[in-house]
Amino acid sequence: MKKNILFLCTGNSCRSQMAEGWGKALNGNKYNFYSAGTKKHGLNPYAVAVMKEAGVDISNHESKTTDEIKEKMDIVITVCSDANENCPYFPGGKIIHIGFDDPPRLTKDLSDEEEILKIYRRVRDEIKEVIINLEERI
Repeated sequence: MKKNILFLCTGNSCRSQMAEGWGKALNGNKYNFYSAGTKKHGLNPYAVAVMKEAGVDISNHESKTTDEIKEKMDIVITVCSDANENCPYFPGGKIIHIGFDDPPRLTKDLSDEEEILKIYRRVRDEIKEVIINLEERI
């Protein structure tokens, strides 16, 4: 039986969504991947765009909270420090923290689209590398 892996972030709009997308695309045959947030911020359009550039469609994902996840999680990976510090209890779930920069925070004062996308692409690619080497961490 495949293990359930949850990527947890604050708003479930960007990093956790990209991680879920990469997980399903690269390791979906080995694990069931989910994402959620401690809050719900909606799906980030830049995250959708840069994932699409990489050939992974997350446009159908929905932003959700941990209360909306009904499956038992075997592994919970927090992808931001806020989620790590405020991680809800998951009975029997192993909690792992792998932090990534927050693209919306890093780009909030930028107006150049290419500079904004560059930051999102960098974080997207960092998340991909973690997913490729996921078994080393879990």
